[in-house]
Amino acid sequence: MFTGLIEALAHVVAVEPHGPALDLTLEIPDTLPERDTARLGDSIALNGCCLTVVRITGPCWTFQAGTETCSRTNLKLLEVGSAVNVERSLRPSDRLGGHFVQGHVDDVGYVDTVSQDGEWTSIWFRVPERLTRQMVPKGSVTVDGVSLTLVHVEDDRFSVALIPHTLQVTTLGQRKRGDIVNIETDVIGKYMEKMLTGLSPDLPPR
Repeated sequence: MFTGLIEALAHVVAVEPHGPALDLTLEIPDTLPERDTARLGDSIALNGCCLTVVRITGPCWTFQAGTETCSRTNLKLLEVGSAVNVERSLRPSDRLGGHFVQGHVDDVGYVDTVSQDGEWTSIWFRVPERLTRQMVPKGSVTVDGVSLTLVHVEDDRFSVALIPHTLQVTTLGQRKRGDIVNIETDVIGKYMEKMLTGLSPDLPPR
């Protein structure tokens, strides 16, 4: 479980394909809290995707992304030098500053438009319609692992407003029209849709 509050930006130093899967090695900056206490088997969210640390070599951590992960996320597009949002898993004693994020990416979306409003940046993301059914204005969504508040929700896209801090400390500040991002909807929205779809014959199935 995660919160969607990014703790550091890491950079890819190696990508090793293994058929449809791959190994990713990232250099983790010393700005990540407790970086040097990481252990094999730790769960870490990379661009919002929960992966397991399988090798540690100094500041470099290696993760394995399987076929399902590669097919549903933008991790397969990473190259040496790519920036990645990093968050360690949530401890029971931690403050929940974002929202409950599982690290299970639902699908990818695309940056539709990017516009400036003073120091803020508004971004529209285009996503499959089945995902917007789980979204409401002022609700939560996770984009590349970042917990964000929804501003507008339409049939096949949604918008968020980003403060300068978020743009500076996450990969969202580098996103441009057409870029592919990982989307995870709020788990509460998933349960609500499942309950309503199952109880009401007037609602179409997913």
